Formats: sequence, structure tokens, C-alpha cells
Amino acid sequence: MFATRSEAGDRLAAELEGRGVEADVVLGIPRGALPVARPVADALEADLDVVVARKLGAPNNPELALGAVASDGSVWYNDALIDRLDVSDDYLEEIRAEEAQNAREKADRYRDSPGLPDLEGERVLVVDDGVATGATATACLRQVRAADADYVGLAVPVGSPQSVADLEAEADEVIALETPENFRAVGQFYREFGQVTDEEAIAYLEGLGGRS
Repeated sequence: MFATRSEAGDRLAAELEGRGVEADVVLGIPRGALPVARPVADALEADLDVVVARKLGAPNNPELALGAVASDGSVWYNDALIDRLDVSDDYLEEIRAEEAQNAREKADRYRDSPGLPDLEGERVLVVDDGVATGATATACLRQVRAADADYVGLAVPVGSPQSVADLEAEADEVIALETPENFRAVGQFYREFGQVTDEEAIAYLEGLGGRS
């Protein structure tokens, strides 16, 4: 159990330092990851930026993730779920294009220039406040991999055991402080888990954030 995202970030930073993890760039998945990623970036003396992905919601059930798409169009599909729901190719392409545009617009709110920073040859650590289905994390990791990063890691305070295991195929290293068997949602492992606003997220990026 974590008190706040910032406290989780402090604990995650200590674990990464203890393991000797090195990173040139830490990328938080907005908005909830920024309070976690800030102390991680500070501890590793790394630049902090964002990587953005959007969930692809199922027809008539937008909270059910058919996959996710990153701001550069990198996409991951849950093929088994898509087959089970008999989702059409036309729907998938429509929702992919719509959410890719939403992801690009969201990313543009957080940085002055479009697209990721230059990650070629860099050691990059993607940070989130937790992993449930792993859909958005997968799309983000694929975007970073496509940017020719030398090392692509993922660090989270808590995650579903199955999703964390699945993500090991997408990253060079996955570090999760807790992978509880009773995992239902990320928020159940935080005493405080309110929404992080755009303004708060930007403040964390600029090193001015509080203790969310």
C-alpha cells in the first residue's frame, strides 16, 4: 500500500538506485505517472519527459481496452478480446486513428516540440503509477523502442502479476515493487489516488510539483 503517488515514486527511486539502474531519460505516462516519475528522474539524475498512449475502447464499452495506441501511431491490440467480441476492422481503424490523434494532442500539451525527444542510443526508463491491463504501457514501450533507444525499461510501484509478466516481452527490464495476487485496480493500492490535473503534471515536468 502506498500513501500517495509521490511516496510511491520515492520508494521506486530507492529500489532503482539499489539495483544500480541507470537512465538518461525517464518518460512518465501522463497524467498519473508524473508524481511517480519526478523523484525517479531526480534520483537517477535523468531528464524527465512524457510518452503518451490512449486506450482503444470496445464498442459500447469504452472502458474495456481492445488495445492502445501511442502518439506516433505505435499500436498494440488484444487479439483474443477482439476475436471474442467480433470487432470489425473498420471499427479498429476508426478508433485507432481517433485515439492516435488524441494522444498527439495530449503530448503536445506537455512539451514545446512535437514527438518524443531524441532517444537514439539512450537508456530510457518508462514510469507509470501502476499497471492494470498493460495496454497503454505496451504502446508506450513500442514507441520508445521504435525511437532506437539503446535500453528500454519499465518501472512501476504496483501491477497485475500477469500484465507485468507479459510486459517483460516488451521491455529490456521490468521493475515492479509489488505484484499482488489480489490485484483488481491500481487505485486500490493507494490511500490517496485523486486525479492529477494537466497543470500539476506540467509542474512535475518542470520540477515544481507538490506531493500528490
